[in-house]
Amino acid sequence: MKISDKFVNLKVKHKIMAEDNLQILFESYTHQKLTERTEINSSGSNRRYFRLKGGDISIIGVIGTSFEENKAFITLSRHFKEKRLRVPKVLAVSDDGMCYIQEDLGDNILYKMISQGRESGSYSSYECNLLCRTIEQLPKIQFRGAEGLDWSVCYPQEAFDERMIDFDLNYFKYCFLKATGLDFNEVQLQDDFELFKADLLEDMGDTFMYRDFQARNVMIKDGEPYFIDYQGGRRGPIYYDVASFIWQARSRYPEDLKQELIRTYLRSLKSFMPVDEAHFRERLRLFVLFRSLQVLGAYGFRGYFEKKPHFLASVPYALGNLRRLLETPFDRYPYLNAILTKLTMMPQFNEIAEDKRLEVHIYSFAYKKGIPVDNTGNGGGYVFDCRSVNNPGKYEHYRQFNGNDPEVIKFLEDDGEVITFLDSVYKLVDAHVKRFIERKFTHLQVCFGCTGGQHRSVYCAEHLAKHLSGKFDVKITITHRELDIEKIM
Repeated sequence: MKISDKFVNLKVKHKIMAEDNLQILFESYTHQKLTERTEINSSGSNRRYFRLKGGDISIIGVIGTSFEENKAFITLSRHFKEKRLRVPKVLAVSDDGMCYIQEDLGDNILYKMISQGRESGSYSSYECNLLCRTIEQLPKIQFRGAEGLDWSVCYPQEAFDERMIDFDLNYFKYCFLKATGLDFNEVQLQDDFELFKADLLEDMGDTFMYRDFQARNVMIKDGEPYFIDYQGGRRGPIYYDVASFIWQARSRYPEDLKQELIRTYLRSLKSFMPVDEAHFRERLRLFVLFRSLQVLGAYGFRGYFEKKPHFLASVPYALGNLRRLLETPFDRYPYLNAILTKLTMMPQFNEIAEDKRLEVHIYSFAYKKGIPVDNTGNGGGYVFDCRSVNNPGKYEHYRQFNGNDPEVIKFLEDDGEVITFLDSVYKLVDAHVKRFIERKFTHLQVCFGCTGGQHRSVYCAEHLAKHLSGKFDVKITITHRELDIEKIM
C-alpha cells in the first residue's frame, strides 16, 4: 500500500471515530438512541457540525481540528452561560476534547433573516429591529463576559496587540494594495502605520473583544439574538466589534441605520461605563478605518491569490465604506490618507461589480393554478410533482398551517415519504447546479407543485434552498406563489 493511501485511510478512520464519539456523547447525555445525523454547512470553518436527533431531542454535534480552539470555545461558552449571556450551552465533551455537543439554537441565522435589506439596500422595520436588538447585547458580552475570565484560555492569543495589528496592516499592504498596481512609498506608508498602530492600542480596557461579531454569527431563537463562533475572542477594545458589525462591507446599511445602531449600542453601554459620546465616536472612527483595511486585505487574498472572483465582487462595497470615511480626512496619517484616497478613485473600483453567480429561483405552487412561468428566457429547469407525498392538507387540523410551520414539518418528517422524495431531488439538482456553475450559466428554475401550494411544495422549496445554500456559492430566491411570499437567501 502506498504511503498516500495509508494517509487517506487514516483520515477516513479518524473521521469515522469522531462521528462515533458524537453518537456516544449524544446517547450518554440524552439516554435516547441516535436516529438521525445530518451534517450542517460550516461556512468555511475547519470544524464539522452535525444536527443529531433521537426521540424528540435535537442537539448540535461538533468535531474540531484543534484542541486549543475547542478548549477556548467550550471554556468561553461555560463562562458566558454563568454570566447569563445568550450563547449555546455545551452539554458534553469527548475525553480527547476534540468533539462536543451543544444546545441546538435552530436555523434562523441573522444574516439570512436580513437578506432582503442587504440585497436591496433598504431595510424593513423588522430587519432594523433585529439588528438593534443584536447590537444592544454587545456591551453585555464585552463587560459581563470579561468578568473573572481567565484570558489565557483565549485562542490563539490572549489580547489584541501590536503584533495582531501588524499582521492585518501587512495583509492589506501586500495582499490588496500591491495587487492593485497603485504605486506607493513603503517607508512613508509604514511611518503612518506606526502612528496608527499606537493610536489603536489606546483605551484597551479589560473587556472581551468578540473579534468576529457579525450577522453570520448570530442566531435568532424565540425572537431573540443568540451568539456563536466567539472562540477567536480575546481581551481588547470595545470599538473593534462595533466597527465589525456596523461597517460590514456587503451589508449596505444606510447612514441613518448605522447611526441608529450606534445610538442603540451607546444606550446599552451606559449600563457598564460612563460614556463620552464625542470621544467614543472619535475612537470608533479609527477602528472603522482599521477594519476596512483588514477586510480589503482578506478580499485581496481570496480574490487575487486564491482566484475566487466573488470576493473581488465585494471590494467596491468595502471601498464605498472607505470613501465615505475619508470625507473627513485622517490628518494625523497624511500619507496613508493620500494613498487611500487614490485607491478609492481607481476606475476599476468605481462601479459595483456585477454578481455573476448562478441564481437559482425556487417556486412552490398549486397545480390547479398552473406551473410558474420562467421569466429568464432559459426555458424552465425542473418541475417536481409533490403530490405523491402524503398530504397533511387532507386533515382539518393542518389546513391552517403551511410547510414552514412546525406542525406540518413534523407531520411530513414523521411520515418519511418527503425525505426519500427530496433525496432524489437533491441528486438531480446538485448535478445541474454544478454543471451550470462550470458553464457560467446565470439562471436555473426549480418548481415544486402540490394540490394547494401550501404544505408539501412549500416544505420542499424551503429544504432545497437550505441544501443548495449550504453546498454551493449561488444566489437563491424562493417564491411561495400561493402564499404571496418571496425572499432571498
